[in-house]
Amino acid sequence: MNKFKNYSKALRATFTGFGFALIFTFVTANAFAQSVQPDQVTPPVVPGNLVVEAGHEPFLLGRATGTQNYVCKPVGAGFRFVLFTPEATLFKENGKQIITHFFSPNPLEPNTDPTVFSDGTIRAAWLHQDSSTVWAKVHQPNGAATVDPNAIAWLLLDVAGTQSGPTGGDTLTVTTFVQRVNTTGGLAPSVGCTLSTDVGNTAFVPYTADYFFYKKSGGSN
Repeated sequence: MNKFKNYSKALRATFTGFGFALIFTFVTANAFAQSVQPDQVTPPVVPGNLVVEAGHEPFLLGRATGTQNYVCKPVGAGFRFVLFTPEATLFKENGKQIITHFFSPNPLEPNTDPTVFSDGTIRAAWLHQDSSTVWAKVHQPNGAATVDPNAIAWLLLDVAGTQSGPTGGDTLTVTTFVQRVNTTGGLAPSVGCTLSTDVGNTAFVPYTADYFFYKKSGGSN
């Protein structure tokens, strides 16, 4: 009988210890989960005309590497390289690819240019890996600033449309503004587009930039 009592006490002690271990593990894991916060994005320091209005906050930063693509066209009485699209890949700080950047028709804006055969106005576009898309246009009346004369301008862009991906991806659908900052390279060439025989020449100029995506403060992403 004493052996049975001793066995019962030992069994209760084992389960009690196991229970405390489970509670400790749960509390520790919960505290760790609460301590892990989403990526915090700090707004960049920019010229006054590129500051995003109050009530919006950055939620995503993509570091872009790619090219600014130009074609030689007649402009006025002369000829000039004109941007026809950027081609860039945006990465997170950990090197993970997240977004592709290019020009594309915005289906939410009717096309008003009869020389462009598309179902929407051509805008700068960003396609997230979840297939959500945002289109944007340069902020008016002054959404550009030349910070480095050897690089393309820094920009503030207003969102002109967003679209969820075909499987429900919606990361970029909350975007309200986009900033292009910290640019290097990307300027149109100064040679190769001066004669009529140059028309049609293309130039793919390497560039880098940081793109900050904003949403309404307190909104989900």
